[in-house]
Amino acid sequence: MAMVVLILLSLLPFSALGSRSGPTAVQHHGHAGHGTPKHSSPPQPTTAELVRSTCNSTAYYDLCVSALGADPSSATADVRGLSTIAVSAAAANASGGAATAAALANGTATSSSNAQAAPATAATALLRTCAAKYGKARDALAAAGDSIAQQDYDFASVHVSAAAEYPQVCKALFRRLRSAQYPPELAAREETLRQLCSVALDIIALASNSSG
Repeated sequence: MAMVVLILLSLLPFSALGSRSGPTAVQHHGHAGHGTPKHSSPPQPTTAELVRSTCNSTAYYDLCVSALGADPSSATADVRGLSTIAVSAAAANASGGAATAAALANGTATSSSNAQAAPATAATALLRTCAAKYGKARDALAAAGDSIAQQDYDFASVHVSAAAEYPQVCKALFRRLRSAQYPPELAAREETLRQLCSVALDIIALASNSSG
């Protein structure tokens, strides 16, 4: 009997040590859990990502990225701001078209000879009309920018659509005048303006949807 008691007593320290290991393990596990990083909110898209995702919703991605990226204010712009930048890019093109048409008109008027006076006069008149049409396109785009600032996206779209149509009048007039060719400089301006207006309309639609 005494031998059994001695054996039990000799085992007690090991049992006590074993009981201490349990809480230590639990405490260590709790420390590991405390060190686990918390879940953070998903990162917000960068400006470049916003420009790319916005331009993906337009018909002319490359032109869109180029036009928006050329404006430093795109670094802090939201979708509404990007629509304003797109409209401004189209307005700059329209202003350039007006200047180009005016320069061509002046060149035609000064270089014509007596034998070519009548055709040159007609072409000069058309070019001046073209300059006026591009000027109206520029004004319409300025009005579109004002409408965007007031978050009146419907009127902004109307103004941009009108701006895209003004240069087409110039092309139609030259088609009627067979004695003069539609200047390639204006043809290029017209096509670029049409595409920029398309980009602007698509971004305005995105801004309108996001504001709702």
